Amino acid sequence: MTKEDLEVFLKQHYRLSYLWARQCCWFDSEMAREVLHIALLKILEGKARFAGQSTDKTWLFSVIRITALEQLRKSQKHVDLAEFSELNNFPDGNEDSDSGGFHEGLLKKLPARQREVLLLVFYHDRTLEETARILNISPGAVSTHYDRGKKKLRELIEKQKHHADRIYQ
Repeated sequence: MTKEDLEVFLKQHYRLSYLWARQCCWFDSEMAREVLHIALLKILEGKARFAGQSTDKTWLFSVIRITALEQLRKSQKHVDLAEFSELNNFPDGNEDSDSGGFHEGLLKKLPARQREVLLLVFYHDRTLEETARILNISPGAVSTHYDRGKKKLRELIEKQKHHADRIYQ
């Protein structure tokens, strides 16, 4: 891929790349911008090269995910599960218009691997095989996380629906 082709490709996928970076950073928009900037620099400087072992978009998502993990490790950012109370299931209006605050609250309650798999498959239209390559885990593990994640998300949605029905009755 020539430098010009690479720049066009990155511009075409910038929005999806940002959304994926944001999801990799626990929906922290500021950190996502930083991660995406670092990932794009890695690519443009040739520190991350496309080897053709997957689709170009799968490769891009892998670079972003690895960069996010590096940045989270550097920042020593740990998520306190107590901060994700029932109130986090409702959008507060301060989020990006594309963020879907309600869904973010539910997704944050899933184990990290299940959340990553569901985001890649449902929001980024990746196959289970591509997801396995992005996350660097076996296709069987992806399938297991996919099934468990869907089941857990369904339970959370039902619980939220039941909770909302009780409030509005």
